[in-house]
Amino acid sequence: MPVLASHRKPRAKVRATTPAVGLTTAALASVTLLSTQSATAAPAEPKPAVEEVRKKVDALYRQAGAATQEYNRAKAASASQQTKVDTLLSDVAKRTEKINEARRALGSYAAAQYRNGGIGPAATFFLADDPQGYFDQSRLMDRATERQQRSVNEFRKQQASAAKKRAEAVKSLETLTETQATLASSKKDVQTKLTEARGLLSRLTAEEKARLAELERKKEAEAKEKAAKLAARQAAEAKERAEAEEKAREEAAKESGDGSGSGTGTDPGSGTGSGADSGYAAKAEKVLAFARAQIGKPYVWGASGPSSYDCSGLTQAAWREAGVTLPRTTWDQVEVGTRVATSDLKPGDLVFFYDDISHVGIYKGDGMMIHAPKPGANVREESIYYMPIYGSVRPA
Repeated sequence: MPVLASHRKPRAKVRATTPAVGLTTAALASVTLLSTQSATAAPAEPKPAVEEVRKKVDALYRQAGAATQEYNRAKAASASQQTKVDTLLSDVAKRTEKINEARRALGSYAAAQYRNGGIGPAATFFLADDPQGYFDQSRLMDRATERQQRSVNEFRKQQASAAKKRAEAVKSLETLTETQATLASSKKDVQTKLTEARGLLSRLTAEEKARLAELERKKEAEAKEKAAKLAARQAAEAKERAEAEEKAREEAAKESGDGSGSGTGTDPGSGTGSGADSGYAAKAEKVLAFARAQIGKPYVWGASGPSSYDCSGLTQAAWREAGVTLPRTTWDQVEVGTRVATSDLKPGDLVFFYDDISHVGIYKGDGMMIHAPKPGANVREESIYYMPIYGSVRPA
């Protein structure tokens, strides 16, 4: 019996699905892992508080102030060195001309000797028609030889001198190059600090800027309160001194008047108000008059007037009006004159700030000063307690 063909439909091959399930699981695991990593990743750095921004900006301005003083010092040194180099080069040129003159003189002697043929003195004597004339000529030649020797000596002297001056000029040029490099570096440092400070301020919102302004007003109010206390203390001390002086005058008058009707007509004067004090007061008046006239002009780092100033540029220009020449930088100005305590400040004195002595202002009395504060601000009056005081000097 023939075998019947099977009518069962052949079983289709089914692709295993396990790998797909595995891929799906891996994908899900990856998504889960990424989600977990996102959830556990460190959050973005929080935006600094306004108080922190204020501290950073103040620090940057102070660092820029110190860099400005370094720039001012390098600029002054560069100008001085340039003058020295110019003087030396001019001197070298003059000495070179003297060398050329001596060389021309030697050349004329050499030419004369060549024309004479270089005949020796013995031959000249025997060949001479007039022996006496020879001796006369010989004496003239001796003097000419002395002049030649002097010319040679002068040439050598000028040559050595010119070489020395030329070496000095080369050394001064090298120093000038170094100073100019310091100048450029200081300028870049200032610009970097100011750019960073402006960047911090530009990222503040309107609300944060308002908060920053409020903090500034609070700081100014506290500084003014301290200034008022200093002014009251100084006024009380001045009153005590005046009363003591008045009492001393009265006692002196009483002693001189006892038992003598005529007296001597001598007045003990105004006590400790010496001529030196009045002379300083007159200078300080000129200084403050100049400083007041600059109020409202912008602070510009490295500027010394007349349209803008940095802090030490203003103090230098103001005291120049009183006939006193101050150095350019705060670091050098603090070394001028006499140190005075804060409680003994008088109008015209210079008040320095911060441990690095990077700022200075002109004391005007009552705990207040006139100064060029910082970039973005104008010359103004402000309490000396707005910044930490380093010390004070009386320039004259």
